[in-house]
Amino acid sequence: MRVLALSDTHGLLRPEVLPLVAQADAVLHAGDVGTLQVLEALRAASPGPVHAVRGNVDRTPPLSELPETALLELGGVWVYLLHDLNDLDLSPVAAGVRVVISGHTHQPRREEQEGVLFLNPGSVGPRRFRLPVACAWLRLERGRVRAEPVTLAL
Repeated sequence: MRVLALSDTHGLLRPEVLPLVAQADAVLHAGDVGTLQVLEALRAASPGPVHAVRGNVDRTPPLSELPETALLELGGVWVYLLHDLNDLDLSPVAAGVRVVISGHTHQPRREEQEGVLFLNPGSVGPRRFRLPVACAWLRLERGRVRAEPVTLAL
């Protein structure tokens, strides 16, 4: 299963993201969506499901009605999706979660701890400071996980 992880669009869905979305079996948005139009465009471009959680800028309906977290089984792997890793409200190891995806910092990060992959795909929205415009592919197959960062050339 090929999953596109992205975050922090802040109302800007760059056209360079849409071809990636079209190749994904599922899309995971780790919050700070910014506008309903972003979710609508992701859903229109994706052949699979689009899952999104609420970020700190998603304060008005309908985005404020997004869940704070999502626990998903994708490709035989449990994935936990939230916006700010500081708000992690469970022990991934105890819960059997293999991947934790978060956003918020706009800083791409990939780290494994105790068999759990912690992935921040970065931001595909407005550029912040000198941080890259980035997202990530997650390859999930029979309990195996591989993350591949994607930096968009703009």
